[in-house]
Amino acid sequence: MTPLYEVIINKNTTTKPVWIMRQAGRYLPEFREIRKDNPNFIELCLNHKLSSEITLQPIKRFNLDAAIIFSDILMLPYGLRQKVEFKKNFGPLLGNLDIKLMSKVDEIDFTEKVYPVYKAIKSVSSEMNLKNKNTIGFVGAPWTLLVYMINQQSPKKEVKKSFFTDDYLINRTLLIIEKFLKIHIKNQIENGANVIQIFDSWAGLLEERDYPNFIYTPTLNLVNYVKSLNVPVICFPREIKNYKEFCEIVKPDAVNIDYNVDPLSIQKDIKIPVQGGLDPKILLTDQENIKKEALKYLDIFKDHPYIFNLGHGILPETKPEMVEFLIKTIRDY
Repeated sequence: MTPLYEVIINKNTTTKPVWIMRQAGRYLPEFREIRKDNPNFIELCLNHKLSSEITLQPIKRFNLDAAIIFSDILMLPYGLRQKVEFKKNFGPLLGNLDIKLMSKVDEIDFTEKVYPVYKAIKSVSSEMNLKNKNTIGFVGAPWTLLVYMINQQSPKKEVKKSFFTDDYLINRTLLIIEKFLKIHIKNQIENGANVIQIFDSWAGLLEERDYPNFIYTPTLNLVNYVKSLNVPVICFPREIKNYKEFCEIVKPDAVNIDYNVDPLSIQKDIKIPVQGGLDPKILLTDQENIKKEALKYLDIFKDHPYIFNLGHGILPETKPEMVEFLIKTIRDY
């Protein structure tokens, strides 16, 4: 059994596997070399040879326990014919949301448009299986995708004032999102993804009264779907105000925590396997501090099924040798 499965499925508390969110990408010099010649981010995600190579770069360098496919949660709106581009120093920019156009997209259209992602997963998973490691496929959670598709850009601190005014648009879009997320998940699993992570990056924007409609119900539908395909599912409801309630209602196989949450209360309140928590900014400090913070999480979750990870994606200015030191600290524990 792979180290990730040992923790997620067997609830093993002695194994402490490690992988890092956004491990394939911008902090690695070998990634920057590829990026120089490939400025269009979406096209790079859809270049199956390069995206496979990028996915495997951190595995070769750090011998991590899982690869997460080099792709983006916005492949979903892209596959649904909404314009998606990434502007330098700005982030994602989406075109107008055309429900009529989206309603005409079928499973074949969608799969064809994002097919290179599945091809990359197939190639990565065959290599990872030989190493007894996992290949993680992923999607954005319905709420986070809804935010990007209606807001048309990253909301940073809040969504547009008019966001909640059109109930029809919100409900129709959520139905389409859920339908195609299931297709996207199924395609990733059929091509070799053996763990799925659901990223709810903007869960923290909502008031608790809105959780049932926008987080609990739609995410639970997805979690149940992934489980029906016999694959474990990890949820990351970033900055949600109540992780305990989320886990009790949504019932993922494991939950990724963000760095603003107290790991002690998580360890006390949450029975399922836990992943993550370390503040990515810690990796910008020194070895002594990295060791101290890493050991804090390892000690707290010593007797709890735990996968070491960060509380958000690794920062572009991180030095690879600091990541190497972090991984050595975990392996030596």
